[in-house]
Amino acid sequence: MIAVVTGASRGIGKQLCLDLAKAGYEVACAARSSAEHPSKLPGSVDETAAMVRAAGGRAQAHALDVRDEDAVRRFADEIYRDHGRCDLLVNNAAIAYPTPALQDSTKRWRLGVDVNLNGPFYLIYYLAPRMTSGASQVINVSSGAAVFPEFGRANYTATKAALEAMSQALAHDLAGKVGVNVLRLDLAVWSEGFAATLPDDTDIAFEHPVIMSDAVLWMAKQPVSYTAKVETITDLRARGIVRPPTPMTAAKT
Repeated sequence: MIAVVTGASRGIGKQLCLDLAKAGYEVACAARSSAEHPSKLPGSVDETAAMVRAAGGRAQAHALDVRDEDAVRRFADEIYRDHGRCDLLVNNAAIAYPTPALQDSTKRWRLGVDVNLNGPFYLIYYLAPRMTSGASQVINVSSGAAVFPEFGRANYTATKAALEAMSQALAHDLAGKVGVNVLRLDLAVWSEGFAATLPDDTDIAFEHPVIMSDAVLWMAKQPVSYTAKVETITDLRARGIVRPPTPMTAAKT
């Protein structure tokens, strides 16, 4: 089985790659941050793929900017050329700038739309029609911010709400062929990217990103009739699918 995970250089995406590989998937780890083009934050897609392989799994690193439609098209062609199939797509890459939208630039607004909404659409557009029909899943990672405008990041709220609506609409279009569902992260899970946007004196009880793996692994096993759902970590935990609270103590760097 072949899984594609975006935002795989750190945080939730890195953990998903590790745990999907342990579950038997060969993982195409995709992220903009790479050894050749590092970001200011720690982690790269090359490091994630190397960690998977060191743990006995199978993984490849793909430097990918999800905003670039041509790059996504070439990436999809590469997946099918090298593997002949794709069974799971996890759209995890996202950005959430803390500056209030009306005080920020319109360029940054477009950047959020491109990463959080257009990127997932491009990946579904180029991967889903060739995914294993009747036995594949797309999981789009959303946020509680989609239904909580008081979060204070209008771009993130708007794009995550749109991602959820798009997911349900595309689930209708792909009915019977590919399941398309949303995993809404409605509590604080550790990720270097999000933590870097917080004030230094922020005191949040982060949970370990392994809880996202619990949810994704369960959702990936569902039949394609399981589609157009918006699942939350809180609800999946109440149903015994996600493990109990799993604290993670991590300092900002």
